[in-house]
Amino acid sequence: MPFLNKIQRWAEERPQDTAVVVAGRRLGWAELRDSATAAVASSAGVTVLAEANSVDFAVRFAAAVAGGRQCAVLDPSWPAQLHSEILLRLEASVLPAAVSAEDALADGSPESTFLIGLTSGTTSVPKAFTRSRRSWQESFDASIEFFGLRQDDVTLAPGPLAASLNLYALAECLYAGSEFQTLESFDVGDVHAAISHDRVTRLVLVPTMLRLLSERGLTGSVDASGVRTIICAGSKLDARTLEAARRWAPNATIFEYYGASELSFVSGAGLPAGELLDAGGTGIGRPFPGVEVRILSDSGASLPDGEPGNICVRSGMVSNGYLWGDDGEALRSFDGWFTVGDQGYLANGQLHILGRRADMILTSGKNVYPHEVELALASVPGVAAAVAAGIPDDIRGQRVVAGVVASHGGITATQLKAGLENILPRDKRPLQYFALAELPTTDRGKVSRNILLDWISSHDHRARHLGQ
Repeated sequence: MPFLNKIQRWAEERPQDTAVVVAGRRLGWAELRDSATAAVASSAGVTVLAEANSVDFAVRFAAAVAGGRQCAVLDPSWPAQLHSEILLRLEASVLPAAVSAEDALADGSPESTFLIGLTSGTTSVPKAFTRSRRSWQESFDASIEFFGLRQDDVTLAPGPLAASLNLYALAECLYAGSEFQTLESFDVGDVHAAISHDRVTRLVLVPTMLRLLSERGLTGSVDASGVRTIICAGSKLDARTLEAARRWAPNATIFEYYGASELSFVSGAGLPAGELLDAGGTGIGRPFPGVEVRILSDSGASLPDGEPGNICVRSGMVSNGYLWGDDGEALRSFDGWFTVGDQGYLANGQLHILGRRADMILTSGKNVYPHEVELALASVPGVAAAVAAGIPDDIRGQRVVAGVVASHGGITATQLKAGLENILPRDKRPLQYFALAELPTTDRGKVSRNILLDWISSHDHRARHLGQ
């Protein structure tokens, strides 16, 4: 792993400076180095790490990737049966490297595998892919340049370390020699306290977290003027979240980016403090440093600007592929150009993302991407957030439905229809609307269309049908 030699360096140069803080427990660089070095002797060739957030997680993760070791990080909230199934598959699929109790806390060969990543999932067995040490080192160099990470930054990533967004933020900070903080679990009050008292300058989180922090921070007069960087991933920022974040953290550059666990970073954009808001579009910035992007057809042919197709990437950050779960569509290659099936188009050098092919709704012979519908609904006055999906329909094949969270009071289907008239083509507009008591999110804070559909089919009280 390309941060262990860096830990050694920072421990020599700045032994007492803070490296990691979790829920108030602090590790300096020298203590982190010494604790991880001591743990190397008991680390196997392949370590399965399934733990809640703690400083011990950081220590064990560092030890688990020393030399030629590999680490699989599992979500501790997944059922025990799922953990057992993953362990059996790892035993059958992974050939552990030879390790010794005398091994030092040092990086292995750049081309060797260090991380076994698992896509999120709670009911079926997640797909497993692998990453080389070199792929993450190139990712670190690109993200540090793009986001402007500095050694004097204090990064707070308040989500679970088992999630790739937060695990990467931890490793990136260790590589850069910059302080990393997280919490035992996400809590708005605890995040506000850290921002107020722990010199936090940088937030890494998903949009649902940013909205809660911003809106409650404004209500509670929590000062976020010291935050200079906000990095959001998982879904595109809606207008309300972006506006609230800009008011709450007026000095922050707000970044959003597109990427995938299998591809790493693809494209991104930053909104510097003071710039006018431009929310609601499908644009997701320009390619990251070291990344080339093309839009290719299913046959691998290049498509012209403005024509949608497969978002394909060529870079040194792409994963090695899957240990299991690859159905031939999960990570495809067109002569060295890789795609995870996300659809989009290029326009004047900027990437526009439409969504996953698997999420696409086919209604009356027309292709509708939920992402387009959600962005349009988010721009309607009175809508705080929206989720769209397709439901089987005997006549149309599928029909578009949408759930909305009202920004204040209530909202009617008539208001929603009127708000979309000049924004979204008629054949892409929802046929049914549901008022949501809350966003349907996974335990990692990501909005889930499948959960919305479950609420609708089960007549859950959190999704109330709005009459015509």
